[in-house]
Amino acid sequence: MSQLKSEIAAIIAAEGPISVERFMALALGHPRHGYYMTRDPFGRAGDFITAPEVSQMFGELIGLWAASVWQTMGAPDKLRLVELGPGRGTLMADLLRAGRVLPGFSEAVDVHLVETSPVLRAAQKASLAGRVAALHWHDRVEDLPPGPAVIVANEFFDALPVRQFVRQGGVWRERLVGLGADGRLVFGLAAESEPRLTQQAGEGAVLEVPLVGHGIVRALAQRLAADGGALLAIDYGHLATAPGDTLQAMKNHKPVDPLAEPGEADLTAHVDFAALGRAALAAGAVLQGPVTQRVFLEALGLGARADRLQRSGSPDQARAIAGQRERLVEGGRTGMGELFKVMAVTHPDLPMLPGFDRLTTPAEASGEEP
Repeated sequence: MSQLKSEIAAIIAAEGPISVERFMALALGHPRHGYYMTRDPFGRAGDFITAPEVSQMFGELIGLWAASVWQTMGAPDKLRLVELGPGRGTLMADLLRAGRVLPGFSEAVDVHLVETSPVLRAAQKASLAGRVAALHWHDRVEDLPPGPAVIVANEFFDALPVRQFVRQGGVWRERLVGLGADGRLVFGLAAESEPRLTQQAGEGAVLEVPLVGHGIVRALAQRLAADGGALLAIDYGHLATAPGDTLQAMKNHKPVDPLAEPGEADLTAHVDFAALGRAALAAGAVLQGPVTQRVFLEALGLGARADRLQRSGSPDQARAIAGQRERLVEGGRTGMGELFKVMAVTHPDLPMLPGFDRLTTPAEASGEEP
């Protein structure tokens, strides 16, 4: 039994079963044994690959989008450029390189990274060395300094803990993690029902409630409504709140039992964009989207960027770029282009932004290509 699994078992033995939300928080963020605290999980040598690792085009288009939003905001002298969960720093590096095409953007940005993992902070520092005058790291979104901001969150919300409730006997009961007779971690249900949940569903249905995500979006939306700017959230998930058990664990690019190896496997849940949107609206911000990643990237000019890179490269490079482009916009139930959704949360005065209006692209706004 791993050390973290032993610690969780000891907590349950002393306090009783814990919520799925608390289990996820421990498995991912335990200060000594949490999954993100002890490793770099990205790439082929890790447990999963994200869009910035698939292709530089992804981060470049986000960079042009961010620069375009800054221009739409009136090009403020200072802009907080924020990334939530920046991974290795790959997206931010590509973003900053592409943003240079818009005069004044690079000089205006002040880069802030919300990251709790010391391992990933070190990787981010290496990736971004020399690209900006200073980097600022924060443990929480609440620690970000005030001011106009463009905030990027790619595959951030899926890693936040969620509560799960199961429909049993016409009521919702919270799903808990307890100890089986043999000492293994097992799922169970709370004895008391949750009267605040009124959704109707069939027997055995699972409802996920992202309270942590709600709180983060609400805080960011309040800040954007007061100081100006936009949050761009890109993640896999669904457009409407509906029952479904989406909790999953990945290790070495393969699904594993979520309870089997806490701290050794990535845990995620699909993002409920409707729930996050409701939290943002309640805080005084405005929503744009969500749209699929395919629609968003194609509206930003992914095809033109891929064609330009293919023309300037070797035949092998051209084939690789074509494959990267296809992966980013791939359709079907599990393809990134359809599974991933994109949503912006903005200040009420901002107009429809590129990727959501499907009329202009950041490249058109700047008149240049990176």
